[in-house]
Amino acid sequence: MTHSARRMFELLEPICLVTFFADECNEELAALGHRTYWDGYFASRAAPLGRVPAQVVHAAFYSFADGEAARHIPSAWEKIPPEASVAARERGSAASLRRILGAELAGSPGLVRAADLTTKAATSAPMEGRVMYAGMRALAVPGDPVTRLWHSATMLREHRGDGHVAALVGARVGATEAHILSALDMGIHPPESFGRVHHLPKERLATVMAGLRERGLVDADGRFTDAGRETKQRIEAVTDELAAPPYEALSPAELDELVAELEPITATLVATGSQ
Repeated sequence: MTHSARRMFELLEPICLVTFFADECNEELAALGHRTYWDGYFASRAAPLGRVPAQVVHAAFYSFADGEAARHIPSAWEKIPPEASVAARERGSAASLRRILGAELAGSPGLVRAADLTTKAATSAPMEGRVMYAGMRALAVPGDPVTRLWHSATMLREHRGDGHVAALVGARVGATEAHILSALDMGIHPPESFGRVHHLPKERLATVMAGLRERGLVDADGRFTDAGRETKQRIEAVTDELAAPPYEALSPAELDELVAELEPITATLVATGSQ
């Protein structure tokens, strides 16, 4: 199932990415009154948790630097109810999928079947220790197949994300450190230039790099050591292992069918960069 979890991540991630890369979601959130992209991002993604303080959002998201969540939470909810932000994210994401996939693929029996099987997997995993996933599970599952496919794919993305956080915590790798290791894994050098961290204060990045060198995970030139590469590979392997439980709800035949139905959907999204 670990291999299946990795394959499903590859197939489902482009569906989820329309939320962040395509225009429709941002337009829906802006129409509500969110002033910036990040206001809408934090408000809509954190909304399933309820009106929790910034510290809780920071802990659950894990991947942001200290203080970044607090710039948007709770101010993003002061005039816009969390429920409205969730609904806007759902509308915009589904609209992006329909536009990119086109009427024929979006209305195909294959997409309906993919939505049904993805939902079966997404609603079958234990919620213990899965904060973001549990928040998504508390939302109503949409009836429209395109919206349901996005919703269930996003549930599975949050489930995987919760497991990834557990893997990072177990490896004693913090949020910014995780981005540095990901940058190196993608061949980005210097890793401090990676888009997820390049905006952080240089002093903060220097401290993170010094800590990784001290632990023997990067060398003096800021590149992977053998220990650093092994640590990154171990984190990904644990993430795949922890992401497997939802797919145990599907029979081998159902899992094969889901892969076959998702492949043309994912290929179409990948061709456009989910935009």
